[in-house]
Amino acid sequence: MQVSVDRDRCCSSGMCVMNAPAVFDQDDRDSLVRLRQTVVQPEQFEDVRLAAELCPSGAITVTEDGAAGTGA
Repeated sequence: MQVSVDRDRCCSSGMCVMNAPAVFDQDDRDSLVRLRQTVVQPEQFEDVRLAAELCPSGAITVTEDGAAGTGA
């Protein structure tokens, strides 16, 4: 699994940080999403999927096994 973010779409809700704090952070300057890591470990899969699903602006894209994943 890999994850990417579109900072231009981010609305700074913080849902990603609340659900997967090891993977996501918010920038201190503008509060936009920032990735801590792009390759996700298996034990983080569920949290990252949930963060993408709950993202109100659809700024998070999850890619699994080379196929397009969730862009919630």
